[in-house]
Amino acid sequence: MRRFILPAIFCALLVLIAIGLTLMLRGQINKNKLVLYGNVDVREVDISFRVQGQVVQLCFEEGDFVPKGALMAVLDKTPYDDRVRQAAANLESAKAAFLNAEILLKRRQGLIGVGGVSQEDLDNAQANRDSLEGQLLAAEAALQIAKDDLSYTAVYAPNDGILLTRIREPGSVVLPSEPVYTLSLTSPVWIRAYVSEPNLGKVDYGMDAKIFTDTKGGKTYYGKVGFISPVAEFTPKTVETTQLRTDLVYRLRIYADNPDRGLKQGMPVTVKLITRRSDG
Repeated sequence: MRRFILPAIFCALLVLIAIGLTLMLRGQINKNKLVLYGNVDVREVDISFRVQGQVVQLCFEEGDFVPKGALMAVLDKTPYDDRVRQAAANLESAKAAFLNAEILLKRRQGLIGVGGVSQEDLDNAQANRDSLEGQLLAAEAALQIAKDDLSYTAVYAPNDGILLTRIREPGSVVLPSEPVYTLSLTSPVWIRAYVSEPNLGKVDYGMDAKIFTDTKGGKTYYGKVGFISPVAEFTPKTVETTQLRTDLVYRLRIYADNPDRGLKQGMPVTVKLITRRSDG
């Protein structure tokens, strides 16, 4: 029996040593990781027109994916078409008056040397020509403004996004800058998280992060720390942490890669930061 006891004891010691080394390694790894909790945050854009008018077309419904540059909504163009035609007619009239004034000025300049006209007549012709030139420039600007207003009757998506809210319907009369949609942009996507003051020194710009959702079998996302608030605040009530809610924390922003749009606005996530290795 003795010859079996010694090998058994030796094997047991090896197992204990292996377990001890594993725990030490895990402890060292855990020292180099910082676990935070936060929520997905994205930018939102209120889509509105730059001119007033009656909405005649809304191209998307709530929840639709909207590609960058897509036509989103259209106003009734009729009054703006009329203004363009009116401005174009005024421009033609100003051009005709200006050309006539130039002809009269040249005639008087030719006659002034032989005494055919007085200096006063020449000065009046020059002043009339200059005045009509100013009116011509004003008419050109008015036409361009009318064309710009006409183009503003259509609004396009500034970036890829998901339509959160359809605020207006066709037939509604809207004022300039009055929202008709709210668009949630798909990029950039970041995580809003908070770190306690004792752990603040472990966090640095550009630090790699792994992002996990509560979805069973969900994929792991990756990102980097892009913002560290210089101002301390109390832990928000909506954020779950292992510390007391009365602790002072600093807000972080972790920019995330989100190729499949799996990270959605407001989604709670867990963030693991790989911190600096401890000395020694």
